[in-house]
Amino acid sequence: MKLAHTLLFLFVTVTLKVFAQSPEKMSYQAIIRAQDNSLVVNSRISLKVVVHQSTATGTIVYQETHSPTTNTNGLVSLEIGTGSIVTGDFSKIGWDKGPYYIETQVDVKGGTNYNITGVTQLLSVPYALYAKSAGGTVSAPVRASVVSFSTSRNIATGDVNNTIECTTSATLTLTSDFGSMVTGESINLEAHNGAVLTIQAASGVTLNYTAGGSAKFTSAAGNVRFGFLRKTGTNSYIISGQ
Repeated sequence: MKLAHTLLFLFVTVTLKVFAQSPEKMSYQAIIRAQDNSLVVNSRISLKVVVHQSTATGTIVYQETHSPTTNTNGLVSLEIGTGSIVTGDFSKIGWDKGPYYIETQVDVKGGTNYNITGVTQLLSVPYALYAKSAGGTVSAPVRASVVSFSTSRNIATGDVNNTIECTTSATLTLTSDFGSMVTGESINLEAHNGAVLTIQAASGVTLNYTAGGSAKFTSAAGNVRFGFLRKTGTNSYIISGQ
């Protein structure tokens, strides 16, 4: 049976050691779901990490594999840079020559029948790694922005690779032929404190494989509802976290 998998969230943090003999690495967490949207829990999976340079499909500078086990919530945790190396040398990546993209591939059966689960731009390269590869003479790297969202509008260039923070119920419309967002790029979605964030696909646009589809993130008072929007092709998007 063919399975599709979704990574709901991607967290990358620096854990670079100051000792020469310690490996350089980045922490990584993801939630794994199967095609029916069920969590893949308490299961040993296979996960391949591929680092691309310049674009989401650009030159592969590093690959490694892991065999983590999901917990009761479908979460896997690992450290990029400490897996079984396929190609490249993580310590020799020139982080100052980015941008870089992290591609993840998963086989929930623990084998090597990997399915591409997504490509996410590494928007904030760990500063210690960035400074090291540039000789220690750089300013801090550019970080993602939080975009305030309280009035319904169309998707905009400033949303791409940033976080939309919805504090009053409103709708974000995915317009046809939106060229400012390329395949593989993403937008983090947040609905805050009782607000409802609606994502609506306009005519000619598919959302979660449905033409003109829509999705809602409904937050409770005092809480935040998180989601993730990724472009998968021309006029095609998927959403995780509903």
